[in-house]
Amino acid sequence: MPPQTFFLVSLPTSISPSGERDEALTALRSAVTGDHGTTYPFNIPEFKVGTLDALVQQADDLVKLEQGCRGVVDKIADSLRSLLEGDEEKLQEQKVVNDRPVENYLQSFQWNKVKYRADKPLSELIDMLSKDLSAVDNDVKQKFNQYNTTKTNLASLQRSQTGNLSQKSLATIVNPEALLKPDQSEYLQQHLIAVPTALGKDFLKSYEQISPMVVPRSAQLLAKDEEFLLYVVTVFKKHSAEFVHKCREHRWTPREMKFSDGGREGEEKELQKLEKEERKVWGEALRLGRTGYSDAMMGWIHVLTLRVFVETVLRYGLPLSFVCGIIKTDPKRAKKAKGSLDARFSDIGGNAMMRDKKGRPVKDDSSMQQDMASAGFGMDQGYEPYVFYEFELV
Repeated sequence: MPPQTFFLVSLPTSISPSGERDEALTALRSAVTGDHGTTYPFNIPEFKVGTLDALVQQADDLVKLEQGCRGVVDKIADSLRSLLEGDEEKLQEQKVVNDRPVENYLQSFQWNKVKYRADKPLSELIDMLSKDLSAVDNDVKQKFNQYNTTKTNLASLQRSQTGNLSQKSLATIVNPEALLKPDQSEYLQQHLIAVPTALGKDFLKSYEQISPMVVPRSAQLLAKDEEFLLYVVTVFKKHSAEFVHKCREHRWTPREMKFSDGGREGEEKELQKLEKEERKVWGEALRLGRTGYSDAMMGWIHVLTLRVFVETVLRYGLPLSFVCGIIKTDPKRAKKAKGSLDARFSDIGGNAMMRDKKGRPVKDDSSMQQDMASAGFGMDQGYEPYVFYEFELV
């Protein structure tokens, strides 16, 4: 799916001669032609308004919370992309809201009045949304971590069944009954060493001298492949660590003597078990990722709704009389769509939006912007003459 750009725009109803909301929405729609974008009504409830100081603080809190929402949405999308091995077509099938495309949810957005009652204080709604976001983030993260661990364990076991003698499982190659077990001798210990074939002669000449108390002529060839020779060497326990260290310095690979119960048959059962577990957790991660993306996206849009409302109150004052619309466009047409909005509604910004000699709107980057920023307006996107938020869906 090509990237989609959305504008959330709030304007006072005074942009229409009658001051009526429906006529103001018509004025907003007419500002951006169909060639540049499509405007839909965006319904915002009238929330409880507290003090000016509280609104300024809430504006700052919502900036941080909205950034967190974007981050969670992006993280879940990346996790789903990894789970689906980069298949963008399958990914788009999972990036939905209540089983509908995200753009459909945005175009017919309705505030969830059951979960987030509009008669609650704004601070309480912000806190609820923040907790819900954290819960979604944690649940999805835990499930994907579980899947990654299962996948890693499976890959490790699969690698142990292939490869050369320096890395593959030795369960079907070495008979553990023929080796000296650690508890069978108080003084001696045996080590399995995988030696590159090209270094075989050098190993036999030097292994007895690389550390003290290596049992002479104890090296026995147990197996070989095209790349490595597998030897067992007997060493006195008190010098075992030094012997292993010296082997690594000589580019010989010490192999730990770990043998699964049941030999090869036991390993195959373990492999089948892990493959089944990996498929099961993959399905769980996909379902939770799909649900988590939906919940995170809804949370993000609810937070954006509060941002628009709070800034609308701060900008246009009480009693509230505003209209809000969401404009769907794309990265190529977004600049012209934004230019059309500025040309039509720049006068709302007063002295903060001036015009050049040809009548085109020009922003004034003087102290006005600093004043607006200190008052808690949405300055993370730069000052606009009206309430404006832009975001993109990929």
